[in-house]
Amino acid sequence: MVDRRYDRRGRDREEIKFNPESWTPKTKIGEMVKSKQIVSIEQIFEGGKPIKEVEIIDTLFPNLETKVLEVASVQRMTKNSRKPKYRATVVVGDRNGHVGVGTGKDVEVKPSIDSAIKDAKKNMISVAFGCGSWECSCGTQHSLPIKVRGKCGSAEILLKPAPRGVGVVAGEVAKEVLEAAGIKDVWSFSRGRTRDIYNIAIATYIAMKEISELKNIEKLKVSN
Repeated sequence: MVDRRYDRRGRDREEIKFNPESWTPKTKIGEMVKSKQIVSIEQIFEGGKPIKEVEIIDTLFPNLETKVLEVASVQRMTKNSRKPKYRATVVVGDRNGHVGVGTGKDVEVKPSIDSAIKDAKKNMISVAFGCGSWECSCGTQHSLPIKVRGKCGSAEILLKPAPRGVGVVAGEVAKEVLEAAGIKDVWSFSRGRTRDIYNIAIATYIAMKEISELKNIEKLKVSN
C-alpha cells in the first residue's frame, strides 16, 4: 500500500522551482541540454550516455509528477550499535512514456525523500507504447507492445498488453508506477512477497525498462 502520509506531506510542502539560468552544467550532456542542442531525453538515450545531473531532467521535464510510495525505517548494524535510517521509495513520471523509480536513505525523512527523487530522475527511462493486442484495432498507443517480466528480490511481476477500456489491472504500487509512465490499459500478474513496496516498485520498473532496451520494437509481435 502506498504511504499516503508522506505523499500528503510532499504535496503540502512548498517546492523550490528550478531555474535553468542559474544552473552551471558539470557534464557535456548538461551543457548541450542548457544550450538546447539536446531538446528531448530520447537524444540522450540514443547516444548511450548516462544521466548524471538531476538538472537535465528538470530542464527537459518542467512538469514532472512525483509520488512518494513508501518511507520505511531501516537499520544498519555496526560494531558499536544499530544505526537507524529512513529509506524512501519514489516514482517520477510525465504520464507520457517516461518514468523513473528511485530510493534514498538518510537519518531524517525529508532528506531521504529528496535523495530518492534525485535518484528516480537519474533513472528515467523511455517506455514504448503499443496498441494492446491483436484483438484491439483502435490504432492508438495506450498499452504495452509486448509481454514483459520484472523481478526484484522475491517479488516478480508479469505485464501483458490489454485492449482499450480494460484499465490498469494491477496492485496499488504497480499501478502507481504504470500510470506515472502513461500506460492506460494493461494486465498484470504478480507473485512472491508482493506486499514489499520497494521490491514490487522496482520489479515493475525493470519490466518496463526491458521494453526500452529492446531494438526495433515496432517489429515485435504481441504475445498473449
